[in-house]
Amino acid sequence: MAVSPPANSQDELFDADFLDRLRALFLRLRKRKQLRRKGLQSTPATGFTREFKDFRHYTPRDDYRAIDWRLYARLDRLFIRLYEEIQEFHVHVVVDTSASMQAPHDEKRSTALKLAVALAYMGLVGHHRVSLYSMGDTVGDPPPPLKGQGSLQRVLDFAGGLEFGGITDLEKCFANFQPSRRRYGIIFVISDLYGQDVDEAREAVRHAAKWPGEVHFIQVFHPGEAKPDLDGEIELVDVETQEHRRLWITPRDRKRYEERYEAFLTDIEKSCQSRQIDYQRWRTDNPFDELFLDLLSRGSALAGGAS
Repeated sequence: MAVSPPANSQDELFDADFLDRLRALFLRLRKRKQLRRKGLQSTPATGFTREFKDFRHYTPRDDYRAIDWRLYARLDRLFIRLYEEIQEFHVHVVVDTSASMQAPHDEKRSTALKLAVALAYMGLVGHHRVSLYSMGDTVGDPPPPLKGQGSLQRVLDFAGGLEFGGITDLEKCFANFQPSRRRYGIIFVISDLYGQDVDEAREAVRHAAKWPGEVHFIQVFHPGEAKPDLDGEIELVDVETQEHRRLWITPRDRKRYEERYEAFLTDIEKSCQSRQIDYQRWRTDNPFDELFLDLLSRGSALAGGAS
């Protein structure tokens, strides 16, 4: 299997400015949720954690077991500790690491990695469990689930260590992927959704509709893939299979290709919508921050952690 150059530089992809933007995005998302006065999305989830919220004076109606005896020893007054129950989700982030996600447009690779880190970050600050996966001809075994903001460095290490190359087997990957059923799952697939033929993505969507939980497809593409600057005699090379094909491209051929490519994107979007799967096109030259906020503001339970 062909692999990428040595490693994804963390300094290149995840500098201090990017991490500051993630924190700002979290605050902006929380503000949006507060303004809309919406609570957590109701789900059939199980699993709650208790987070300390505040103190208040003890009254005879309170459970004496909630008294903070250490505080009593210091102040000689009775206080109880207040907790907030926060629902825990299991956030699964699946990154397509096939060759087409890197060549010939490396912007797709960097976009996918930043998306993976941003989604994992939102999961961690929302007190959820986060699992990270790579996807090519198979879905790689993930590291143990992460939890807590202190796990961010492990997220960066995972993303920085991913190697891109080889083929994608969308149908096989999606058929075999088994998200955990112990907690309500929120599953994000970051991919260009290029298979061995144009129908493979549609079949993959059918398998994804059986996954337990909330499913999101983020289809990353470069504007040069939608509208290629090609003319005359050219030789095309499939970066995944290394198949060569020599063609003569006319303006009419280029227009037909552009129409077929748009139809390909639209077909995947409709397939997702018919199965209650959230779908978002992600052009690599569009503003990252606004697209990311839009992704989480369309009803994802992950955004509930920011309320």
